[in-house]
Amino acid sequence: MSHKSCARRRSYLKLALATVALCALAPTTGSAAWEPTRTVEIIVPAGTGGGADQMARVVQGIVTKHNLMKQPMVVINKAGGAGGEGFLDVKGAKGNPHKLIITLSNLFTTPLATGIPFNWKEMTPVAMMALDEFVLWVNADKPYKTVKDYVDAIKAAPDGQFKMGGTGSKQEDQIITVALEKAIGKKLTYIPYKGGGEVAVQLVGAHVDSTVNNPIEAVAQWRASKVTPLCVFDGKKLDYNEKIVGDLSWNSIPTCKSQGLDVEYLMLRGFFMSPGASADEVAYYVDLMKKVRETPEWKKLMEDGAFNQTFMTGKEYADWVAKEEKRHEELMKAAGFMAAPN
Repeated sequence: MSHKSCARRRSYLKLALATVALCALAPTTGSAAWEPTRTVEIIVPAGTGGGADQMARVVQGIVTKHNLMKQPMVVINKAGGAGGEGFLDVKGAKGNPHKLIITLSNLFTTPLATGIPFNWKEMTPVAMMALDEFVLWVNADKPYKTVKDYVDAIKAAPDGQFKMGGTGSKQEDQIITVALEKAIGKKLTYIPYKGGGEVAVQLVGAHVDSTVNNPIEAVAQWRASKVTPLCVFDGKKLDYNEKIVGDLSWNSIPTCKSQGLDVEYLMLRGFFMSPGASADEVAYYVDLMKKVRETPEWKKLMEDGAFNQTFMTGKEYADWVAKEEKRHEELMKAAGFMAAPN
């Protein structure tokens, strides 16, 4: 064989090997991952201004600002029926991968309290984004500087004189209120509002005496020195030391348990999809939420709202939700909030 022929064969071989290498690196169009083809809706089963609404809008803003998705994302509030409107909307959108719902404890409390035909298992779990804290807040103009100050005032007054404002009826805020009543042996008057934003405004206006708003729902009012946090309903203090008011940070707030109120409660902030979502569709949104969590805007939200930053997906997330469903059923029964059997 001539030298030219050998050289030509070596050239062909090099070209073939280079082509194979490039093909190995390039994604195959036939197995391209799923991605949205139209506008993605985030359903919020609560009113505007509350913790779920704020988180949904931060996610929307991050996705838009950082171009994390080719299609637009919109937030839609469906708070009717204690959030049942939103859950039934997503339940009825089987096979629609362009609809997400951000969940809170009404994932459990609403069907248990109302009897609506809905269970979280009828949706597709995507990801737990965080766990939200609850804080006992009072109006800053009132003389209560400690849990003891406030509890002593409640005990000295007739049953029902002190008003607790909260989001919705027979939901997490009222569950905590009932637990608080049992801990101190006095009745409060619970006043429900549509969302945490409205609850905060009512406390600033002294229309209620206290609230158990999430940190993100009252941080603006705390910064403005309009409200005072007395304790956090967690087993440990919040791990955020950035100063918010004077020398006070989230870490400055004592636990309720350490102040004699043996009440603990944390709440889910996570996403689900419509029923029947495929593994590729779920994987797309899990990846999207991971990217969201890496942004400075998300990290600021976590700090502003003093969130527990636990993140879960897949079976771990589903198992956690199943366990919480059982816990909420016990809490609802103890509070007398279960819907009457048909």
